[in-house]
Amino acid sequence: MKLSISDRSSFLGNLTTIGRTTGKERIVKVRFVFYNGKFYASRRTVDGDWLKNILNNPSVVVQTDEQRIKGRAKIVKDSKLSQQISKLKYPDKRKEENRIVVEITPKR
Repeated sequence: MKLSISDRSSFLGNLTTIGRTTGKERIVKVRFVFYNGKFYASRRTVDGDWLKNILNNPSVVVQTDEQRIKGRAKIVKDSKLSQQISKLKYPDKRKEENRIVVEITPKR
């Protein structure tokens, strides 16, 4: 798998999850951070459907402009890593907010 995304970059892409009640693919546009070979997405609260879907089924797809990358998602428990991702993702005051960060490891 060759990624053309630079490390520590933030970009808009599509996240495909599996619906927790329907079992169908659900696609949402989110801002990702690519950091140390993994993708990260975040939310301020747990009420987003994409996050609830990941908690039910961690198999996801990250779609960049050029690539479709299958991966496995999990909640980041390391607060220092979560803060680092927020700083890379947001240039404004949002970088200081507590966020729920999801780490997506590409499947090899």
